[in-house]
Amino acid sequence: MDRRPEAPPARLSRFARRQEAAGVCPAGREVKAARRKALPGDRVAPESLPVRVSNPDKVFWPDEGYTKLDLVRFYDFIFPKLKPWMKDRLISLKRCPNGLAGKCFFQKEKPDSMPADTPTKRIVHENGIRNYVVGGKKETQLALANLGCIAVHVWGARAPSPRQPDWLCFDLDPDSGKFADAARAGVRVKSALDALKLVSFAKTSGKKGLHVFVPIRVGPDADEVRWFAEVLGTKLATAYPRELTMEGSIAKRKGRVYLDPFRNGFAQTVVSPFCVRRFPRAPISTPLEWSEVKPTLDPGVFNISTFEARLAKPDPWADFWKSRQDLKPAIAALQRL
Repeated sequence: MDRRPEAPPARLSRFARRQEAAGVCPAGREVKAARRKALPGDRVAPESLPVRVSNPDKVFWPDEGYTKLDLVRFYDFIFPKLKPWMKDRLISLKRCPNGLAGKCFFQKEKPDSMPADTPTKRIVHENGIRNYVVGGKKETQLALANLGCIAVHVWGARAPSPRQPDWLCFDLDPDSGKFADAARAGVRVKSALDALKLVSFAKTSGKKGLHVFVPIRVGPDADEVRWFAEVLGTKLATAYPRELTMEGSIAKRKGRVYLDPFRNGFAQTVVSPFCVRRFPRAPISTPLEWSEVKPTLDPGVFNISTFEARLAKPDPWADFWKSRQDLKPAIAALQRL
């Protein structure tokens, strides 16, 4: 699970602060913004949703005025694109019941309030047994959003073979907080993967980072996949020490981009493509063409108010699952270097 620190609670909008000062309602709860942009989910009547939304008017993004209902309806709208990335995958829940204006907590066990027929997978860990939610049903995803799960944190493996991932992931985290640095690092990672004859795909993290995915054939254990990511990342950090680092300690990164390999470990997660992030503007983790991975790109332009226009363009990841590759030759090549 992602152990990185939470983003600080968002500042309330001027309108929300006025309401709170007037005693109308406490921050992060029933605060209503005066105006907000039209969203694709607005066309969905709340009563037509497969789940009942509790506290639908609770504001999750104070500056934009987006509510919990807006989040649930967006997931209803985007689910056909999201489903392939959730289907049969175990999900770790990151629940943010007050949106940006509050704290979040992680949960592995399926909540009792989820629909009775929610698919689960029993996993035995050293510290106990957990029954993880398994994605793939719209009702499951909307119920998670109703519980404050803004993003979708998925395993790299599917329920039938939880120790065998079907993708490799590099999570590029810029210490500077600038997407431009992550974009430059992404190009470095792509070049290294190209040299190993591995096809890769890029997406925004939805915040300031970049995710580089490699579709792989099921086979290697999660430990082998993580080893590959660690060793390749170490070689890249050695080759470009002023730009890249494998330092887990934030204090030691010193403005460099962290090539996080641990999203590939057993039971670790990464946010799925097409999911919403807990960040200003309600951005989406968006699949990119490699030609779009430029320092000038603002990942925040892909958000719940603009994403319908993005969907009108060809999907850069349309061939992802057709590009599954055998990782073993690349592992062998890396061992020889």
